[in-house]
Amino acid sequence: MQLNITFRQFGASDSLKEYAREKVERVNRLLDRAGEAHVVLSLERHLHHADITIHSGAWVLRGREKSDDMYASIDLAMDKIERQLRRYRDKLKSHHGKEKVHHRQDLVNNLKVRHDVFEVHEPEEAAESSPPAPIQAVPATQAPQPVAESGVARLVRTTHLAIQSLSVDDAVMQMNLMNNDFYVFQNQQSQALSIVYRRKEGGFGLIEPHLPEAPVAATGT
Repeated sequence: MQLNITFRQFGASDSLKEYAREKVERVNRLLDRAGEAHVVLSLERHLHHADITIHSGAWVLRGREKSDDMYASIDLAMDKIERQLRRYRDKLKSHHGKEKVHHRQDLVNNLKVRHDVFEVHEPEEAAESSPPAPIQAVPATQAPQPVAESGVARLVRTTHLAIQSLSVDDAVMQMNLMNNDFYVFQNQQSQALSIVYRRKEGGFGLIEPHLPEAPVAATGT
């Protein structure tokens, strides 16, 4: 397995590299063929983030976690990946060797979507919990003070995702393998760009565009 490890916001560590390598290579026993793997270790707001992506044939497995300790974050991220691997192990094996290129896959390969993640800084909890200030009269000659914004959005990361032509069942499987709440794909049945997503009430939903029905022409009597 080809493994790439990237450190962000803090210096590289040989011990962390070796630890991440040992953890990622454990999936070899669960996969018939494991391709390349990418590990991104970063420090954000005093939290240690581990983002691990493993490619196996046409499938992508991903685990992301954060904690106060980088070693623990790596463990938690790999636990997510291994949990999905055990769930779909038989199906992954049955797909290997049977992957066929759809007749429109060449067109789909040129299509990508961008996923931007934003972070909003909310006001301090102390300010929210403090009692409201007493209302005071403001002289007419005094200009009102501007109200501070409740939150400022900051771009955290951007991910570019390649579109695959899949059935709805396989799209749900890929979403779970990536531990995501949604997945964008081309529906093999309808050929439409579609989205499967995880519903808060449980189960999954499907969103896809459709052409409006043609109006029925009125007929005279």
